[in-house]
Amino acid sequence: MAWDLVELNDGYKMPTIAFGTWKMGNGQGPIDQVDQAISTGFSHVDTAQAYRNEAEAGSAIRDSGLSRSEIFLTTKYSGMADIDDSIQASLKNLGVSYVDLYLVHSPRLAVPDIPTIWSKMEAIKSAGYAKSIGISNFNVPQMETLVASAKFVPTVNQILLHPYVYAEQAPILEYGAKHGIVIEAYSSLIPLTSQTGGPVDIPVNAIAARLGKAPEQILLAWVKAKGAVPVTTSSKKDRLERYLDSGDIVLTDADIAAIDAAGAIGARRFTAKKVLRTVAVVGLVGAAALKIWGWLGKL
Repeated sequence: MAWDLVELNDGYKMPTIAFGTWKMGNGQGPIDQVDQAISTGFSHVDTAQAYRNEAEAGSAIRDSGLSRSEIFLTTKYSGMADIDDSIQASLKNLGVSYVDLYLVHSPRLAVPDIPTIWSKMEAIKSAGYAKSIGISNFNVPQMETLVASAKFVPTVNQILLHPYVYAEQAPILEYGAKHGIVIEAYSSLIPLTSQTGGPVDIPVNAIAARLGKAPEQILLAWVKAKGAVPVTTSSKKDRLERYLDSGDIVLTDADIAAIDAAGAIGARRFTAKKVLRTVAVVGLVGAAALKIWGWLGKL
């Protein structure tokens, strides 16, 4: 179960796989799921102001019996209030005095600009409310703008990452590696969940059969091979166990290349389908407009 710790650029260490609470809603459900993840072996919990389940995550962490230092806790500023009020609300919801990692959830929250929001993040770190600070969904030009004025370089950039978007996201990984910014990957199992039947299925299933592993384990191993930290989730304990067990899987260069190539093929197909859908919608709108003009012409 080789999901080790990664040292961030500020000297703190972070577990290299996380359990995320996105889309869980609130109430007893996320409490039970976070509790199950911790009892299964996850020590990194990822939540956000916008998920509206920080309180549930905090409750499960407190009930786990583990000390605060045994859990790495991430939350995000999602723009639901002023950033200074938001960090205080998050700490209160989570029932902690600090978070291990605090992220700006999206560059659209950088109001009035990126340097200003980042200076406020740096103040939060300096005040001890967050040990480490980072960003989410920032592209390379946005990262360049941030780094140019930063006192503390972001420790993390959490982005969408799976084989179908790898080519598009690769420059972010390259920039992160160059500047010591760890890339976290969310929704990495999309090829097995909402985009099933695509080209990636072929190499992933073949590699899984050869190694005697599950397809989701192969995708998580692919994320690890790209140098990223997966943020994943499941309500099923057996899946969580497989996620943790995938840390020992070592893919060959040929395995990685095959998944990359299939991802590129799939990306082109999905783009073509999107274009066709757009053209079809435009065509329907145009046809409807012509009918309306024709009807008006008869008045």
